[in-house]
Amino acid sequence: MFLNVRYKQMGIMIGVQLVISFLALNTTAGITILGAISDFFNWLMDQAKGGVGFVFGGIELESGGFVFFFNVLMPIVFISALVGILNYINVLPFIIKWTGWLINKITGMGQLESYFAPSTAILGQPEVFITIKERIPKLQPQQLYTICASAMSAVSAAMLASYMAMVPGQYVVVAVFLNIFSALIISCVINPYDPEQFEKEDAGEEEEMVSSKAVGIVAVGATPGVEKKEKEPFFQMLGNYILDGFKLAITVAAMLIGFMSLVTLLNSSFDNMFGITFTEILGWVFAPIAFVLGVPWDEVVQVGSIMATKLITNEFVAMGELAAIAETLSPKAHAMISTYLISFANFGTLGIVAGSIKAINEKQGKIVAKYSMKLLIGATMASMLTATIVGMFF
Repeated sequence: MFLNVRYKQMGIMIGVQLVISFLALNTTAGITILGAISDFFNWLMDQAKGGVGFVFGGIELESGGFVFFFNVLMPIVFISALVGILNYINVLPFIIKWTGWLINKITGMGQLESYFAPSTAILGQPEVFITIKERIPKLQPQQLYTICASAMSAVSAAMLASYMAMVPGQYVVVAVFLNIFSALIISCVINPYDPEQFEKEDAGEEEEMVSSKAVGIVAVGATPGVEKKEKEPFFQMLGNYILDGFKLAITVAAMLIGFMSLVTLLNSSFDNMFGITFTEILGWVFAPIAFVLGVPWDEVVQVGSIMATKLITNEFVAMGELAAIAETLSPKAHAMISTYLISFANFGTLGIVAGSIKAINEKQGKIVAKYSMKLLIGATMASMLTATIVGMFF
């Protein structure tokens, strides 16, 4: 197995991550750029208040009140509409195509893997799988693992503004870039293979994949394979993306209600029976891992608890816990756990990924289901790698 590990590619990608982190976190220009990006997304959130306020403006809140659903989730509808517009005018396909080309030239990770990584960083899943619908049935298990790990290690562009409402924007932006490479690095270790071998076996179809048409983006509710059909009318596309954004916001809200209630129940039950909460126990379990990653010893239990919460629930629940203790953490611990949270690596996402692949091809879906735990471990390790890289600069 280790004979096939691509050490050269790993070294190159780790070097790229170190350069990105240094420029973004330790140079005036990088800090200024990250600040500008964060301010831009905050501005977008303010624009979203126009629609949210019109629909829900009659609801009175207590002085200083903050409603998560209105202030964090509802803006997803507006951001989703913007994503749809940028796709319609071919801005996002252009970015994906040339970013993937650059990644492949620098790292030599293979055309499919290099193009899929930035695609999932912009789209998230399950939408991103539709862009390679025709390729999925023909992928080797190793390639399938890599693209699924990339999907779980990234987040969609529509979620970025909501994340920035809960954690510092500069950490969100840095994590998005680092996660692209972290997923590929971890795949090199636990899923080693030579992409050139598969590309030679299927050169013709691979060439088709890297065409601009193959990286076209479609709405969640669109018919699979729509990228090969005539472009749908603008307002029909816009309506699809708006509805998709609303469905996503409602889905996240439902998941949060369920998970937060269950965590509260577990904490209360454990506290009454054992004098220690469930999340505190998880914190001690994950504390050694947090320490190995570089978290200061006196903060490993707090950070470990949030890491565990994210794994068993989702990133929003964990961000809520982080917000409650953020002021008590050191800058290093805060930066590391913030970047760790910016991914879809959790148990719930496994079902989404496996279900998405199975909907496209049942045989490939069964393969994904077989290595689901390996996939979750790989995606979680990718998040840990991102956090470790960031921690090196504090």
